[in-house]
Formats: sequence, C-alpha cells, structure tokens
Amino acid sequence: MSSPNQPDRTSAALHPLTAAAADTERHVARAGWDQPPRMFALVRNALLLEREPSMAEQLREAEPAGYTAVEQDGLPRTTDLESLLARVGWPEEVAGVALAVERIVVPPDAERDLPRSRDEATEQLAAHPDRKDVRLLVAVTRDGGSVCLLRQRDHDDDDAVAVGQDIAPGLVHALRVTLED
Repeated sequence: MSSPNQPDRTSAALHPLTAAAADTERHVARAGWDQPPRMFALVRNALLLEREPSMAEQLREAEPAGYTAVEQDGLPRTTDLESLLARVGWPEEVAGVALAVERIVVPPDAERDLPRSRDEATEQLAAHPDRKDVRLLVAVTRDGGSVCLLRQRDHDDDDAVAVGQDIAPGLVHALRVTLED
C-alpha cells in the first residue's frame, strides 16, 4: 500500500464519502490521463488514528468520521475489470472502496454495426470522431453509501467534475459486492 491521500480542507463541508471521493479523484487527476484502473481502500479516520498513532500529525485536521483513501498498489492490469472485481474482498476494517477508471464515451449510434471482435470494436470506438474520454471515480461504503464522480478530458478542471449517485450503476454494484462478507 502507498501513503494515504490526505483530506483537502475545501472538502470538509461535504458528506464524508463525497469529500473522500473528491479528494481521491483530485489525487488521481494529478497523474494525468491514460492511467490504468486505480483502487483505494476507504478507512475511517478515527480507526486509522487508533491503529496508526504515527499518523496523528497528518490527520490532525481530518474529521474522525471521515475517510482516508489508501491506494492499493499492484492492481493487476486487465481488460476484464468485472472479473477482477469479482475476486476482490476487504477486511472489515475497510469501511469502503473507491475505484478510478478511464472510459471512452460515444454517441449511441456509434455502437451500431460494430465488429464482433472485442479488439476491433474497441479500435473502431476509439477512432470515432465524437468520442469523449472520461474518468470515473466510484466510491461505496459498507453502510450503503455511494458517490460517482466524472471528469472529461475535454474539460479537465477540478471545478468541472460531475458528481452524482447513479452515473455508473454497474460499477457501484460491482464495488458493493467486494465489501460483502
């Protein structure tokens, strides 16, 4: 695991999950585009302070009920994210999980008459003149909370990130399953 992402004071007024997701999305965005999927364990700040007293200074201004995102290094590279998520599980100390993934969005008519080969279809969609590159960050908690953030490459600004609960329902569900006992 790498170092936790530190809470951003500008997010303090947000719901704890939304604040953690926004901080994590900004952390991912700082690394630019064309990244592989990145996964984060969400740990309650109070628990992190209890288990890691050496982090007291880093978490000095963090809300105890808030979350710290801890990146999970070594996520296998795969084109089948759903299969990967089906094999992930978390210890009960992990209160939630966040996943950042980049996707291509095309108009609905672009998906007509696609080649049968997955690779050929992907190439055709990637070459579409109206394609949009987006990054999704989906965060869920054991208690049923969820939030999705969407950043477009064309509007790559922290103030232009869309926030909602139903932007990526399939990913919300897949991440919730990783938290089940």
